[in-house]
Amino acid sequence: MRTPFSAEIVRFTILAIAAMLLGGCGSKYPRAPAAASSSDYRYLIGPGDTVTIVVFRNPDLSMTVPVRPDGKIAAPLVEELPALGKDSTTLARDIEKALRKFIRDPVVTVVVTSFVGPYSEQIRVVGEAAKPQVLSYKQKMTLLDVMIAVGGVTDFADGNAASILRTAEGNKQYSVRIKDLLKRGDVSANVEMKPGDVVIIPQSWF
Repeated sequence: MRTPFSAEIVRFTILAIAAMLLGGCGSKYPRAPAAASSSDYRYLIGPGDTVTIVVFRNPDLSMTVPVRPDGKIAAPLVEELPALGKDSTTLARDIEKALRKFIRDPVVTVVVTSFVGPYSEQIRVVGEAAKPQVLSYKQKMTLLDVMIAVGGVTDFADGNAASILRTAEGNKQYSVRIKDLLKRGDVSANVEMKPGDVVIIPQSWF
């Protein structure tokens, strides 16, 4: 059965493959800006995260629970509560609202203890990476952080023809110099990532 997120992932994949083919042909994009993250960024909860719920003066209602694949959580007196795409403060207020039916003036704190994030904010690395994969976005994450996580590039990669597909900017594409960054230690080639970025590494034609 197709999940609600599968169409989005398929769309990203098609765009990424098309960009890889164009990139291998020498297509040019503007350089990625060095700074990209926002100072007011707030982590959003996603499927696979683990959250710790603390209910003040009610230890029996305090516990650590996983966020299910459907983006919901279940806890004592709180069933089928959506958590997907909320920050911890918003989720805490929602839990307080649900608990008011059972206890007076609940005070709730939510702490995210295991991070995956929503699909729309994850970083995807495709093409000639040593280990193409999906990574959780972290504030101030850089291209170098991403490349270390995927083990660098293959011997067939055209690293300086790589690009970033920035879904947060309507799928705008930027060129990045991964070869210069990894092989030559050129720190000027390092750039910050944005939630939802897709790093596309084409194959060299030579």
